[in-house]
Amino acid sequence: MSITFSRDNFQSLCDTLSEKDADLARIIGAHGYPPMWNRPNTFETLVHIILEQQVSLASALAALNKLKEMVGEVTPEAGLALSDEEWRACYFSRQKMAYVKHLAAELISGDLDLLTLEALPDNEVRARLTALKGIGNWTVDVYLIFVLQRADIFPLGDLAAVNALKRLKSFARETHRDQLLPVIDRWKPYRTIAAMLLWHFYLSSPVRKGGGPV
Repeated sequence: MSITFSRDNFQSLCDTLSEKDADLARIIGAHGYPPMWNRPNTFETLVHIILEQQVSLASALAALNKLKEMVGEVTPEAGLALSDEEWRACYFSRQKMAYVKHLAAELISGDLDLLTLEALPDNEVRARLTALKGIGNWTVDVYLIFVLQRADIFPLGDLAAVNALKRLKSFARETHRDQLLPVIDRWKPYRTIAAMLLWHFYLSSPVRKGGGPV
């Protein structure tokens, strides 16, 4: 059974981790608790996460807002009704347009049911979603963390979280991500909470370049 977190236990889980890791405690001491970021379990959310792949969060949000202006409610049916020209007018690349259309078709056909994913363990959610065109591990990590609120996910493909970890633990910038795994593993079974603390640390830094979870 996958461990989840909620507003009821989020800060206590932060405290649990800070008792084990003085560096994480330092984040709370300097910046307070992180927000408990979350997103609804909807087609729109998955479209938003796909848009966030390899671009700035501001660019992704601009594209999503343009789409909402065009269709109103972002539903699979509305998405499939758009022409390629209309997708391009919403700042969607050809690649991301294809990903979102495929996702919409899967949802309309019933081959993918988002509510069903809520009851599946992390590994089954990952297997189901990565089978879809354009959805990789980073996208699934974000979905598991922010939508399903699974407590033991570390998004190793997230530059903001990884760079914050390097800075917090005084690793050299060129340190390979695999070398960070022993530190990350010590945060089990609450690696998601550690990631949120790291994002909070990153976003609270006076010098940063984009990134972060919101």
